[in-house]
Amino acid sequence: MIKAISILFSVFLIISCQKSDTSASTATSLAQLKALPSSFSAHWITPSIVLVPEITTELTYQLAVIEKSTVKFVTLSAINVPEWVNSKYPHLSAFSALKLTDSHSIKKSEIKQWLKSELAIITFDKNATPIHLSYVQTGSLLDDLYTSGANDANEVNDYGATLSSGKTTFKLWAPTAKKVSVKLFNENKSEYATPELALSENTESGVWSAQIEESLNYKFYQYNIEVYHPQTKKIENITITDPYSLSLSTNSRYSQVIDLTDPNTQPNGWNNQHDVIIGAPENNIFYETHIRDFSASDTTITNTMHKGKYKAFTLNNTAGIQHLKNLNKAGINNIHLLPTFDIGTVNENSAQVINLEDPISNVCKKMSLPALCEKSTNHNESIATFLGTLSPTSDKAQEIVSALRELDNYNWGYDPFHYTVPEGSYAVSPDGVSRIIEFREMIQSIHNMGFRVVMDVVYNHTHKAGLNTTSVLDKIVPNYYQRLNPLTGAIEQSTCCDNTATERVMMGKLMIDSLIVWAKDYKIDGFRFDLMAHQPKSLMLEARTAVRKVDEDTYFYGEGWNFGEVANNKQFIQASQLELGGTEIGTFTDRLRDAVRGGAFNAVGKGHRQSQGIGNGLGTVPNELQSNDLSKYNVMMDQLRIGLAGNLAKFPLINHQGNHVLGEDIPYGDQPTGYALDPADTINYVSKHDNQALWDNNQYRIAFNVNTEDRVRMQLQSLAFPIFAQGIPFIHMGSELLRSKSYLRDSYDYSDWFNRVDFSKTTNFYNVGLPPKDKDEANWSMIKDVIKQNEGRDHVSADHIEFSSNVFMELIAIRMSTPLFRLTNQKQILDRLTFHNTGAEQALGLIVMSISDQNKKEILDEKINNVVVIFNMNNEEKLVPFDGAHSYSLHPIQEYSVDSTVKRSKVNDSGFVVPALTTAVFIN
Repeated sequence: MIKAISILFSVFLIISCQKSDTSASTATSLAQLKALPSSFSAHWITPSIVLVPEITTELTYQLAVIEKSTVKFVTLSAINVPEWVNSKYPHLSAFSALKLTDSHSIKKSEIKQWLKSELAIITFDKNATPIHLSYVQTGSLLDDLYTSGANDANEVNDYGATLSSGKTTFKLWAPTAKKVSVKLFNENKSEYATPELALSENTESGVWSAQIEESLNYKFYQYNIEVYHPQTKKIENITITDPYSLSLSTNSRYSQVIDLTDPNTQPNGWNNQHDVIIGAPENNIFYETHIRDFSASDTTITNTMHKGKYKAFTLNNTAGIQHLKNLNKAGINNIHLLPTFDIGTVNENSAQVINLEDPISNVCKKMSLPALCEKSTNHNESIATFLGTLSPTSDKAQEIVSALRELDNYNWGYDPFHYTVPEGSYAVSPDGVSRIIEFREMIQSIHNMGFRVVMDVVYNHTHKAGLNTTSVLDKIVPNYYQRLNPLTGAIEQSTCCDNTATERVMMGKLMIDSLIVWAKDYKIDGFRFDLMAHQPKSLMLEARTAVRKVDEDTYFYGEGWNFGEVANNKQFIQASQLELGGTEIGTFTDRLRDAVRGGAFNAVGKGHRQSQGIGNGLGTVPNELQSNDLSKYNVMMDQLRIGLAGNLAKFPLINHQGNHVLGEDIPYGDQPTGYALDPADTINYVSKHDNQALWDNNQYRIAFNVNTEDRVRMQLQSLAFPIFAQGIPFIHMGSELLRSKSYLRDSYDYSDWFNRVDFSKTTNFYNVGLPPKDKDEANWSMIKDVIKQNEGRDHVSADHIEFSSNVFMELIAIRMSTPLFRLTNQKQILDRLTFHNTGAEQALGLIVMSISDQNKKEILDEKINNVVVIFNMNNEEKLVPFDGAHSYSLHPIQEYSVDSTVKRSKVNDSGFVVPALTTAVFIN
C-alpha cells in the first residue's frame, strides 16, 4: 500500500495539481498515515508557504488534504525563508520553509476548500516511505486569505443578528465550515414557525449569511455548524450560540435577536443620565468593585433578591450606597467593575445554586457534605450561621466553602463565555432582555451618583475551548481564535485558561467590536484589560482609536505583565509595561506596590515575614526575621520615590549610594524600575482583587508587638503612597475599611465567606477560618503562629474601621484639592517634583517630596505655591530639616482631621515635625 501511495504522488506531480482523481481511496492507506509518529508543528502562513521546524535534504515533503477516506497530495519543495516571515513571525524564526511547488497554478478558491478538511504535512524518506505526519496550523493562512484585501471578513460591520426595515439578517464568519444553518425559537424557547434557515457562504470573505423577511426581535436562535474539528479529527455537527451575541437566555444556551437602541431594552431616563466629565486621565481615581462583594453581605438591603445583584446599585440609603456617595464626595470618580460580561462558571438559575444564606437543608438535598450535614444539629439554620460557629483557626470553614464551589453563586468572573452580553447571575431575571435592562439600571445609577464606570474585560482567554460546553469560538473556526503552541499545537494556557490569539485579525476585530458595543450602547467610560501584555500593542492602540470615535474621553489600562509564550515580544510587540510608555495606556506598576507591600506575592510560610515592605515596617519597625542589613530597604526606598514620581524612566534621583541616576537605572529584579514616559502610563496601587488583601498582607509582615492603632496607621500610610503619587490611583474596595479575606491569597472562587465587605463598618471579617487548602495549606502554620503571637493586636473594632474610613476620605480629598498631585505630562513632573532626604546619608524611614507651582511659566493652582508631603514610617516623631519651612502650614483638611495625631504635625524654623507613622501634607 505504501508503494501505491508513492505512485499516486508521481501521478499528482505530472498533472500539476489539477482536479483529477489523485486520491488514495482505501481506508488502509489513510490508517497507515494516521499511525505515523505525529506532531502539530507545521504552519501554513500564505497560499504558497508552509513553515516546519526543520528540513532535511534527503527527505521529501507532501501536503496531504484528507477528506473522509480519501487523501489528496500536493508537492512541497524547500526554499529560503523570506525576510518578512521572520519579522512577522519571530517565534517561528528558527523554522524552515516549504513552498507549494506548483502554487502558481493552485487557485485560492481550491485552497479555501482544502481548509475545510484535515491537513497534514507528510515526510518521506529517500525510499518514498512516509515516516512522519505533522498536522497543520492554519490561522495565519486564514488571515491571509480572508482579511488581507478590501471588502474582506474584517470589513464586515454587522456580524451576529441584526434588525433593519422589518428584516432580520444573520452573519457568521466560519470559513472552514462545510454547512451552517440557524435554528429559530420563540421567546418560550419553542420552535419558531420557520424553525431553521440555511446560511449561504460568501467564499471571498468566509462569511455565512441568511436574511428573513420579518423582524425576529426578541426571538432566540442557535447556529448549527458542520465543521472539521481537530480535537476529534473528524467532521462534527455542532449547535452553538453566536460569538457576536448581544442577548442570551438563562445560562447562555440560546442567543437572542435584539436591537440595543430599542427603548424597551433601556430603563427610564437612560438617555438622560449624568455624563461624568473627568478631563485629563490623571484626574481619575479607580475604586475596584466586585458586583457580588458590594452587596451580598449588606444587612441594610431589605429585599434579599437584590443582594449580590445589579439591582443593589439602584437602591437608596443602603450602607453600601451611602459609602459610595461618601467616596464620591471625597473625590473618587470611577467605579471599576470586575468582569460583568457573560461568564461560564456560575449557574444563572438561582433556584439551582447554593447561597450562604440558604438553610443547611438545601445543601444536604443537593450534595453529600458530611462536614456540614452531619456536624450541624440544626438544618434550618443558614450555612453562614453554622460557619460562624466554627473555630476561626480551624480548617473546617474552608473545607465546607471549598466543597460548595461547584454549586455556589460566586466567581470573580475571569471566565469569558460571551464577550458582549451582561452576565446573567447578577440579574434578578437573567433570561433575555431583562438582564440587559438590569445591567443598564446599574450603570445609570452609578453615573447619576457622580462616578464614571470602568469595565474589566478579558479578551486574552476564553473559559473553554475545543468541544467543551462553554466553548464558542473554537467550535466555529477551530484552532483559529486560540493561540497554539508552535510545536505541539496545544492551546497555550499561560493566562490560566485557553489563551486567545488576539494577534489574529478576526480575534482582534471581535475584541474591538465588543468594546465599541460596551462604550456606545452601555455607556462604559473606560476599560481595564486583564493580562493586557498577552495582546499586541498595535491592537490596543487600534482599539482605543476605534472606541474614541464613540467615546472621546475613554481611558484604557491593564496588566502589562511580561510572561508566558509571548514574553519579551517573542510573537509580537506586546502591550506590556516597557512597551506602552508614552501611549497613555496605563499599566499597573508592581514597583511601588512591592516596595510598599514587600513583594513576594507567591511567598510561602516564613517567606511572607521575610518579605517585609516599607509600608509594614521594613527598616523602621522590623519584624523578628529581619537583619541589620539595609540593602533591600535602600533599594525599595529608591523604587518608592520613583513610583511617587509617576514611575518615570527619566526622573532624576540621587540614589541611596549617592549617585545621580534616572528612574530607568534603578533595578527592579532584571527590569528597570522606571518605565513610564507620561504619568497616564502608570496605575498606582497597593491592593486589588488578586493576592492577599492589604490588611492580611500587612499582618503577615508587621512585627508582633505593634499595637492595633499603629497597624491601622500602617494601612493608611500604605494607601497614602498611591494616593499622593503622580499617575493614577487604584483602590481595592474595602481596603479603606481594613478589609480582610482571612489571609486567602486567591479568593476568585471561594464564596462570599472569604470575600465579604461590611459597609456598616462593624467588622473587617479578619480571622474567619483558615484560608482554603488548595491555595494556602502551606501557609496555615504561619497564619496560626502570626495570629497567636499578635495576641489580638491584629483584631480591629468598629471604631478602628470608622477611623480608617474617615482618614482615607481625607487623603483622597487632599489629592483632589490641587492639580499638583495630578500633573499631566513628563515635563511637568521633571520641572516641579523634587525629593529631599536622599543619597547615602538619608535619614531612615522618611520620604520628603515637594511639588512646586512657584515661578513657573504655567500656573496650575492659583491658591497654592508649593506642596510638601512627608511620609514618616518611623514609630516615633521626626523633625525633618527643610529650608523655609516656616512659610508652610499643615493642609487645612489635616488641620481639622479626625486623626488627632496628624494634627500634631507642625512647622518651626528648622523644618517640619511629623508624628510617628503619619503622612503629613504641608502647603504655602
